[in-house]
Amino acid sequence: MATQPETVLKRTACVVGGSGFIASLLVKLLLEKGYAVNTTVRDPDNLKKVSHLLELQSLGELKLFRADLTDEGSFDAAVSGCDVVFHVATPVHFASPDPENDMIKPAIQGVLNVLTACKKSKSVKRVILTSSAAAISINKQTGTGLVMDESCWSDTEFLTSEKPPTWGYPVSKTLAEKEAWKFAQENQIDLVTIIPSLMAGPSLTLDVPSSACLAMSLLTGNEFLINGMKGMQMLSGSISMAHVEDVCRAHIFLAENEMASGRYICCPINTSVTQLAKFLSERYPQYKVPTDFGDFPTKAKLILSSEKLIKEGFSFKYGIEEIYDQCVDYFKTKGLLQN
Repeated sequence: MATQPETVLKRTACVVGGSGFIASLLVKLLLEKGYAVNTTVRDPDNLKKVSHLLELQSLGELKLFRADLTDEGSFDAAVSGCDVVFHVATPVHFASPDPENDMIKPAIQGVLNVLTACKKSKSVKRVILTSSAAAISINKQTGTGLVMDESCWSDTEFLTSEKPPTWGYPVSKTLAEKEAWKFAQENQIDLVTIIPSLMAGPSLTLDVPSSACLAMSLLTGNEFLINGMKGMQMLSGSISMAHVEDVCRAHIFLAENEMASGRYICCPINTSVTQLAKFLSERYPQYKVPTDFGDFPTKAKLILSSEKLIKEGFSFKYGIEEIYDQCVDYFKTKGLLQN
């Protein structure tokens, strides 16, 4: 007598902030793996922001929910019945004159609102929070050869007192992650945080993500963003990078790996502006990449170590060559680079 095949229960994931660079690709990969996916967006009626998500509905069961980081209770419906929640959304206003109210408070409030919804749901088995390298690498240490691991935290006292450019973002990411750990421990929530570096690669979104524009600035010749890269190295100690697909794969790996716990750095590439310019100039000579940066430091101060993630069985698919080859093709299709 033939045995009946076992019914495999479909896992349901919630992706908070689904319209963004990482989140929309994460939604796609989850659907391709057979998950049912709920995702939250601020305005489901804004087609410019959600059309790429609606296209993904052909891949599987995807529902869009209206929610806002600062609106307590707005995540309850999206999280209800989910096995795993990915909190990817974060407020970003680099040019804000008031980072405290535009980034720091809403980032912390958003984490607490999402985790409160997870606590209420009773179905959520694990929460994956997307933190940032900006939460670990910024410190007053000098020299080169420093190695940052998951025990490191950015120095918020230095950031809030000295207020270097874009200081609000690293403070918001550091304090939001610390608040998440405090809430998770007090409420017995299985929390894992992932700490990606600067992300590049093609995007599903209509707009080209700002992080990809920053990563590509030496090739596009955007002086403002090249200065942004220099500022990033001076503030965070290195130019550290990952392919967005590897970051999304790491999210799913950590959600599915029962033994995963704590924080995980996700960063296969550590370099400096000068070293990156030299690599790009040799690989893409047609774009006349500048390589002379005067007395700007040629070596990065530190590296971000992904040893913990790799030791637990994760492997990166993309090196710096593949990242930039894909970005060059992507920027050409968007009309941002000459053929």
